[in-house]
Amino acid sequence: MKKILVLVLICALCAAVFAGCGEKDTLIIGVTQYPPMNYLDENGKWTGFETEFAQEVGKLLGVNIEFLEIDWGSKEIEVNAGNIDAVWNGMSITPERAEEMDISVPYMSNGQVVVVLAENEDKFKNATSFAGVKVVAEAGSTLEQCVQNEDIFANCDYTGVDKQITGLMEVKSGTAEVTVIDLVMARELIRPDSDYNDLVYIDMGFIDEFGIALRKGSDSFDGAKITLTQLNEAIKKLQDNGKLLEIAKKYDLEHSLTQ
Repeated sequence: MKKILVLVLICALCAAVFAGCGEKDTLIIGVTQYPPMNYLDENGKWTGFETEFAQEVGKLLGVNIEFLEIDWGSKEIEVNAGNIDAVWNGMSITPERAEEMDISVPYMSNGQVVVVLAENEDKFKNATSFAGVKVVAEAGSTLEQCVQNEDIFANCDYTGVDKQITGLMEVKSGTAEVTVIDLVMARELIRPDSDYNDLVYIDMGFIDEFGIALRKGSDSFDGAKITLTQLNEAIKKLQDNGKLLEIAKKYDLEHSLTQ
């Protein structure tokens, strides 16, 4: 009888331990395929600067991290509906986005660049107008806003595409003459040893900063897995202890970090 009682107590204790482990929140991070920020490695596992950044914040806050690929144009809807808990994917900070979502302090500088075939570089590098030129950019992004708002793109032949990489493929194949992408992606993908070595990027002076987005009103939202205050404190801690710089160096992004 004593042996049975001991066995029952052990089983109950194990059940309690596993139940406690199961109570740890999982933070769902909305991402897209965006090297070197978030991308799938050869084993189909998410990796990249933002991936590791998010995982380190998860360790500090005691939450699990899970990544979910989303339609970038629907990110505001996804996070405010609770389908994801954060947008963490090299997201440029804009006043419009700050109206719709809670956005962290900036942690990295960025810019938008024009990408063309190398053979067309002379045609576009000193361009003052892209009128009549077939231009593509990721729909719902600041890249699209750049095309729509900058005078240099007035009267261009613009089409939105699903991903920044799609824009690169369109220029490479000749179905578009120009795509506008983030500088950090251009530096990662447009290199002599890459599949896009026949492309070049041109800096047009369009500058911004990256931030992380949460559901609007996260600090006061009952049941929020992470608040804006917690997120900003975690970013500051990773900046101060050098961990963010350590991650950035792995992806050649250390010179883009802001403090």
